[in-house]
Amino acid sequence: MTHSSPSMFPTLRTPAGEVPADAPRWNPQRPSAMPHHRYRPAHERVALPLTDRTWPSRRIERAPLWVPVDLRDGNQALAEPMDTERKRRMFDLLVTMGFKEIEVGYPSASQTDFDFVRHLADSGAVPDDVTVSVFTAARRDLIDRTIASIEGLPRTLVHLYTATAPTWRDVVLGRSRAEVHALIRESATYLMRRAEQRPQADIRFEFSPEVFNLTEPDFVLEVCNSLTELWDASPDRPVVHNLPATVEIATPNVYADQIEYMHRHLARRESVILSVHPHNDRGTGVACAELAVLAGAQRVEGCLFGNGERTGNVDLVTLALNLYAQGVNPMIDFSDIDAVRETVEHCNRLPVHPRHPYGGDLVHTAFSGTHQDAIAKGMAHHAKQAAEQGVPAGEAAWAVPYLPIDPDDIGRTYEEVIRINSQSGKGGIAHLLQTHHGLDLPRAMRPDFSRAVQKVTDATGQELSAKELWELFRTTYIAPALEGPVTLASWAATEPTPGEHRFTGTLVVGGRERPCQGTGNGPLSALADALRTVGIGVDILSYTEHSTATGPGSPAAAYVECRVDDIPCWGAGWDTSVLTASVHAVMAAVNRSGRASS
Repeated sequence: MTHSSPSMFPTLRTPAGEVPADAPRWNPQRPSAMPHHRYRPAHERVALPLTDRTWPSRRIERAPLWVPVDLRDGNQALAEPMDTERKRRMFDLLVTMGFKEIEVGYPSASQTDFDFVRHLADSGAVPDDVTVSVFTAARRDLIDRTIASIEGLPRTLVHLYTATAPTWRDVVLGRSRAEVHALIRESATYLMRRAEQRPQADIRFEFSPEVFNLTEPDFVLEVCNSLTELWDASPDRPVVHNLPATVEIATPNVYADQIEYMHRHLARRESVILSVHPHNDRGTGVACAELAVLAGAQRVEGCLFGNGERTGNVDLVTLALNLYAQGVNPMIDFSDIDAVRETVEHCNRLPVHPRHPYGGDLVHTAFSGTHQDAIAKGMAHHAKQAAEQGVPAGEAAWAVPYLPIDPDDIGRTYEEVIRINSQSGKGGIAHLLQTHHGLDLPRAMRPDFSRAVQKVTDATGQELSAKELWELFRTTYIAPALEGPVTLASWAATEPTPGEHRFTGTLVVGGRERPCQGTGNGPLSALADALRTVGIGVDILSYTEHSTATGPGSPAAAYVECRVDDIPCWGAGWDTSVLTASVHAVMAAVNRSGRASS
């Protein structure tokens, strides 16, 4: 056995500590030299006052209010922030998809953001049922700039934020708990007074205790309840308390406990919209959001495909389509996922990964032979069940292996479901030939063609397109009838008396013409008898044929397995005449056997 040499990776340190004494025999892993002791576990950093959690037994049965923050939080994370043209294209996409509350910018942070909010106000781009959200830090001058930006917008949500976690209070703000609370309350009061100066406008308020997940729960409650009272929240005019996992530091169940605690203890609960804003530092942002909704969250802020600072904001595409896959209406339209992805890629100038859930190029694609076989059988079973139920396939209940949703529901074609490379199997290969070219290969023939495909893909290291697959099938099984060492210059098949068939023709063998004739109980048995007269022993082992399309003049495909001088071999024919296709299939098998040169 060949072992890799550590010198190949000189910057890595292969773990070499003693195997833990309590490790089971089947686990030989050794401690690494990485300084894990520098990091405190979550339970030492996060207070968890909840012991009687109820969220694990709940189910998500309706979509929360989705709030895309692509134009603010997502935009802040771009190396090349969006200009007005790209921002407007993103905004129009979000409106078209059905989002009803959209955070459009941080107008006090840059002139570009300010100008875009003004563009929305001046252009009439905001539909009557869409609320525009704008973001501001808790400072008077920034609040003034923010209020100036929304002049003329009929319905807005002003999103006020301040970091509240101990490390941020001590290191960033240099203030005590009481001082931070006073700063927040003072800014919230000022924001309310500025809004009151515009009585004609509908301005609501949102507050984010940034880094909520690392803040003491009692302090978050103190601050949020204080603002609920200050802003005089009511069921008709609720406030939004947005509780961000600004930096993920714990497993999703910890966040869910924190959200349920807030859900159960917030004052004037019916007047508060409990919102979450998970980031993805641990790669579990989607799980955090889903468990938070179970725990009482009613609103989720995130980005399409998860763009955002560091590892990103929670992905609204995955969240919404996860609900869809459970039979819950996502309340957002993804019927053309590629149009959504292409727009986001254009606006963000960032690619969406090919394996990204639901939206990536390869997420509905199977290369593995076993997966392809299961999908092909599942698709056939689905079509059959739909026909038996008398409903279109697009309306029948979906249950196809390896495909959690029907790709067609989000605008994907079935062309990408099965793709052929060296890992592919006979079922997927047969599925593509049938889907794209109407060929229904006999099951016994599929392993034979699979070996031909494997030989090509192993040699090239490339996948085969449906067109290339057909060309390989044609050159392997059909072309030999007309291009091999034995061809028919002319032929005729007749039935002189019922049940007795006669085949006569002229064979070209090695460049010489040789007449042949034979009889049998069918045209192909008569052809086999004729071939024996020139020294080619042929026994027909199996034969199938079918039309490849509907309507007159559609080609027929024929498949024949023959034993040619004791060598089993497959051949295929393709012609508008079933008989001609069948004769060509036999001749292709003869030539493929390699024993027909005499």
